[in-house]
Amino acid sequence: MPRPPNYNHERKERERIKAAKKAEKLAAKAAKKQSETDEAEPRTEEEKAE
Repeated sequence: MPRPPNYNHERKERERIKAAKKAEKLAAKAAKKQSETDEAEPRTEEEKAE
């Protein structure tokens, strides 16, 4: 006789995979934003005063 399915485990695995994908996307987004700010021209003293 086969074992009954463990729905709680399956649901937790789906949620874990989903959370890992979300974290990976957020990390990529943060890295992209950081690289854009690094490439931006530094502000001049006059712009900083405003």
